[in-house]
Amino acid sequence: MRARNWLGWVAAMVEDCIFCRIVAGEIPAHVVDEDERTLTFMDIAPATRGHALVIPRQHAADLWEIEQDELLAVSAAAHRQALRVRDRLEADGVNLINSCRPAGWQTVFHFHVHVIPRYDGDPLKLPWVPAPGDMQEIAAVAQALR
Repeated sequence: MRARNWLGWVAAMVEDCIFCRIVAGEIPAHVVDEDERTLTFMDIAPATRGHALVIPRQHAADLWEIEQDELLAVSAAAHRQALRVRDRLEADGVNLINSCRPAGWQTVFHFHVHVIPRYDGDPLKLPWVPAPGDMQEIAAVAQALR
């Protein structure tokens, strides 16, 4: 989708944004943390016990749209939540996941970070299996990104 079409589509979606409706109190959620800029609530389709979502109160469609100060606030809230699942749920690890745009598996177009507690032996498998990469290709991509 071209940027112009994407932005028009996103503007139309804001009115129906489920996360904006949660922020506004129009849809109930199990809120576990909040501050003036962020809201953390339990995912209703959890990958593991304690899976939560951290969102900015101000609508931003995705990682490419969110303002840096809002991103920093969400990052701090995700860190608080990661510590909370470690200390209160005795998680053995945690995944922080953000999906950006449909090609990146985003399905709700309000920026959010999944805080997924991990437990030794849990069955959750992420979408890829790490395997050694082509070191020349890795070096070439790194050069392109510098």
